[in-house]
Amino acid sequence: MVTMDKYFETNLKHWNELVSVHTDKNCYNLDDFMKNPNSLHSVELEALGNVQDKTLLHLQCHFGMDSLSWAKLGAKVTAMDFSDKGIEFAKTLSKKLNIPTYFICSNIYDLPDVLDEKFDIVFTSYGALYWLHDIPRWAKIVSNYVKKGGTFFIAEFHPVFGVFDDNNKTDLVVKYPYFDIGEPMYFDECGSYADPNAKLKNNETYGWSHSLSTIINSLISAGLTIQSFNEFPFSVDFLLPFMVKGSDGYYRLRDTDQELPLMFSIKATK
Repeated sequence: MVTMDKYFETNLKHWNELVSVHTDKNCYNLDDFMKNPNSLHSVELEALGNVQDKTLLHLQCHFGMDSLSWAKLGAKVTAMDFSDKGIEFAKTLSKKLNIPTYFICSNIYDLPDVLDEKFDIVFTSYGALYWLHDIPRWAKIVSNYVKKGGTFFIAEFHPVFGVFDDNNKTDLVVKYPYFDIGEPMYFDECGSYADPNAKLKNNETYGWSHSLSTIINSLISAGLTIQSFNEFPFSVDFLLPFMVKGSDGYYRLRDTDQELPLMFSIKATK
């Protein structure tokens, strides 16, 4: 029987290798970012508004581009990720750009052991929840870090989108579960979402599906009050072969008759 530690270790090896791929090959447009540190999208920018002098905790920050973007906008940012390579690169970026940001290397479930603060804003986004096995526990950790009167915001890929076969190049074909089946999904595939042609040594990954009801009800049960819930027919990433990029920078399904929610956002307060 595979243990949770094995899932964690396998995913960590994968993400540590992705840091090198995503930075060395400029998959994240790092050259442009170094000139103008802003990797944020209109969805989160419009939802959170002015963050000047607000304390902000960024959960699962990869190598810190969004964290530094929030800090550039005036927030006092603390950011975490479980990838030691990601946090190492984030600290390097912070120094090069002279944008003070406090980075922590930690599994999100262990974060309460190393961080004991409350924040005006807790933020997470785009591809974070898939890697988490326990959403109710995650929601309790999120709520614990939101100060009274503070805000939690998540912009994330829609779980409805997650059921489709992303290797089918012509149509929407259901392949994966929508509801959490308890056991993780296992993949052994080459490439990265940012670079499909990347040659990786650590191809194995484990991930979990989570329904919207699980996500929303977990946040409510953890003591947060939902202020807004939105669904979007577009994505920040090229997730399917038959998506097209619009003038606004977002990707949509080419066939508008098949329009589906590709992302969602939740804004909650405490």
